[in-house]
Formats: sequence, C-alpha cells, structure tokens
Amino acid sequence: MNRQVLTAWACGLLLGLSGAAWAGFADEEVEWKESEAPPPPAFDVGRLVRFEGTPGSSLTYGVDPASISISKADGLVRYVVVASSPSGARNVMYEAIRCATGEFKTYARYSPEGQWRMTSNPEWRSMFDNLPSKHALRLAKAGACDNAAPPASVGQLVSRLKNPAY
Repeated sequence: MNRQVLTAWACGLLLGLSGAAWAGFADEEVEWKESEAPPPPAFDVGRLVRFEGTPGSSLTYGVDPASISISKADGLVRYVVVASSPSGARNVMYEAIRCATGEFKTYARYSPEGQWRMTSNPEWRSMFDNLPSKHALRLAKAGACDNAAPPASVGQLVSRLKNPAY
C-alpha cells in the first residue's frame, strides 16, 4: 500500500511540475515584446538577391542584403523587399518577419518620390493568410527562418537565398 501511495504521489508531483513547465512557456510568450524598429535602411536595387515569389505572379522579388538585420532581443528578421513588375514598376517595403509565430509586419513603403512613408498602424499579419502576395512566406521558406527561429546570422540567410537548394 505504501508503495502505491508513493507511486501516486510521485506521478502527481511529476504532472504538477510538467504543468508548471508549460505554464512557464506560456508566460514567455505573453512577455514577448517587440524592440523598437530602427528607421528604414538605405537599399540598392543593384544588390538585390532574388527569391521565388508567388507562383503565377509576374512580379519578381528581392532583398538587399545590406538592409537585413536579425534582432536577438525579439527574434525578428527585418529587411527591405523590392517587388518588380515586368514593366519596371517597383513596390519597396520595409518589413519584419517573426518566425516564432509565422507573422510579418510592414513598417514603411518607399514612395515614387524617393521617400519612406511610415505605415500609420503597422500590425502583425499571418504569412499563411489568403493575401494577394505571399512574399513574406516565400522569404521565410527561402532562408529567413529556421522553422520557428531566425537564422544564426545575416550571412547565413543571404547564403541560403543565393543557394536555394540549401
């Protein structure tokens, strides 16, 4: 009987500890806070590293490696992405990917006049939603994310973009 009571007590203790461990993980998620985004970086369309865009779209996508940053404080990958049409029109956006949640945010758009226009209320959006462009998801899969984490370095991310078969 004592052995059964001891076994039941030990099982209860283990279950309680595992629940506390999971609660700790949940607390970490609640405590996540985005660091302040630096101003949009300069970019050069001549240095773009291309990545595969949305299938069936005529747009081509690229990022300037010099614009990429990986924040260790909050796990964000920030970058300038350029979407170009066959006619030469360009959409340029300063964005971030949060690999841990599969989300992205657009901080600013580059105007035809050559100035950044900050997004009035940037919000995190799922990369998996039915959006007209899935460039953030394509960039994440091309090397901006290691599953739910950012890559170890910008160099590693750029290497993956340049070598899609990594």
